[in-house]
Amino acid sequence: MSILDKFNDASKGVSDKAKNISEANNLKRKILYEEERIVEIFTDIGKKYYKNPDEDPNVFKVLCDDIDTRRRRILRMRFELNQIRGYKICPKCNAEVNEKFQFCGRCGARLPDPEDEDFTSLEPNDYYTESSNNFFNADTQNNY
Repeated sequence: MSILDKFNDASKGVSDKAKNISEANNLKRKILYEEERIVEIFTDIGKKYYKNPDEDPNVFKVLCDDIDTRRRRILRMRFELNQIRGYKICPKCNAEVNEKFQFCGRCGARLPDPEDEDFTSLEPNDYYTESSNNFFNADTQNNY
């Protein structure tokens, strides 16, 4: 292998890393947008309810469906982001596990796979987002 081949290999590796960084930043930006939009939709729901508590439930259902769609998009994008980084996140213990494995080494739970039918199933209380911090966590706190 000549010095030129080594230089070409090194430059290809740097190029691939730069591409991965660019893709990761793009996904982060998209996730942030979806999270911000979810906060806006929750605000819209609150305003609509405040102005007219007897509003047609279908109006709220459309907004709630939009939130769920965005949450599923976020799940997929986070999975893609972790794939770029080379790992999966365990749904039970939140451990980082090499992407090659199908089960968590810490707790034994099955790791998510985008081909699974329930990959984008949503937990009933996981609607708050990283960017909103604990904005939506008020319903679990007893502030009496």
